[in-house]
Amino acid sequence: MYDIIVIGGGPAGMTAALYALRNKKTVLVIEKGGFGGQISYSPKVENFPGTLQMSGNEFADALLDQIMTHGADIESDTVTEIKDDGATKRVFTEDGAEFEAKAIIIATGVKHRMLGLEGEYELVGNGISFCAVCDGDFYSNQTVAVVGGGNSALQEASLLADSCKEVILIQNLDRFTGEAALAEKLLARENVRAIMGTVVTALKTENGELRGIALKNETSGETSELSCDGMFVAIGLIPENEPFRNLAELDSFGYLDSDERCLTKTPGVFVAGDCRTKSVRQLTTATADGSVAALAACKYIDNN
Repeated sequence: MYDIIVIGGGPAGMTAALYALRNKKTVLVIEKGGFGGQISYSPKVENFPGTLQMSGNEFADALLDQIMTHGADIESDTVTEIKDDGATKRVFTEDGAEFEAKAIIIATGVKHRMLGLEGEYELVGNGISFCAVCDGDFYSNQTVAVVGGGNSALQEASLLADSCKEVILIQNLDRFTGEAALAEKLLARENVRAIMGTVVTALKTENGELRGIALKNETSGETSELSCDGMFVAIGLIPENEPFRNLAELDSFGYLDSDERCLTKTPGVFVAGDCRTKSVRQLTTATADGSVAALAACKYIDNN
């Protein structure tokens, strides 16, 4: 029996584990993929307070070492179900394991929706990015493509246009799905243009780095190639919260519907990080959630 089981080994989950361990609680962290989550894809992080520069992997490795030094147990597995037995929560995994805890912190994060192209995953961090705030400075005075047509894509393109030589929006529809005013303002900038009704069909590489993309017009079938130094994919995020809908409300997009207190409708179950409803998803907000959720879980255990 653990005091707290944390589901997810990203910045939110590992920070939650750290705060719980520092409060003398026993903690198990279950992570189905690689520890670190989305931040692991960032080759350079320059916006984390107190750290001039680090890679996402360096941050994740240091945080993992820190929680293990403090006594966290680690399991590599996928959680398929949580059963609430009141004072005890039972966690079941894909490999057939079962664990018990007094409290649960769900910190499963999100995954970026990908284009499904050959070699795409290998280029993440080597030409393919998802966050202009995180990686935009790498492409100063260079040419980048932004794939997508919603508000997220328009906002990413707007940030990139401040420093890039050229920003090219690639949208599969003949119109943007984001706010018309935002699109109009963006396209009025001299270094921004859009290619509409077009999809990316292949990635062009050189020495393992992205150098261009192949395009196809959805109406005419015409193909072309576009040279670029980087590509930002902004076609949506996918939360993976379905196994937990019996314990916590989901919003219309599948995010755990919780506010800054990181509470759920189930006593003893808390949420943290990008998997919950929020307007800003950054490394700092994930770690903040982790600390809030952990302290709430510790208070719950101490009072019950």
